[in-house]
Amino acid sequence: QVQLIESGGGLVQAGGSLILSCSVSGSSFSNYAMGWFRQAPGEERRFVAALSQSGIMTHYDESVKGRFTVSREDDKSTVYLQMNSLKPEDTAVYYCAARRFNTESMFIEQNMYNFWGQGTQVTVSS
Repeated sequence: QVQLIESGGGLVQAGGSLILSCSVSGSSFSNYAMGWFRQAPGEERRFVAALSQSGIMTHYDESVKGRFTVSREDDKSTVYLQMNSLKPEDTAVYYCAARRFNTESMFIEQNMYNFWGQGTQVTVSS
């Protein structure tokens, strides 16, 4: 069974930075396309960033483009979300997600992922 564990969330002032990590265990990490999503209070969970199996393809929501960077380290079975220039509207619970796929792919739709982490809280104060 694949397990995803996020870490790195916390409280940060506007303009600050955080790096989230998502450790993946239980299977061949290099075969998994990865994604990050977030859910703000009272809102639906939304797409943030996606990364293909090799890391060659990435995609970002417009709201985070130029501020967030997604990356992976296969030897550590970990995907990262570097978040810079944080804004109060970035406050949310952040989730990582994984999908095993045979060809180089990335996915922005939540229903394309079949493994999810428990989430980590990010709070940005103004």
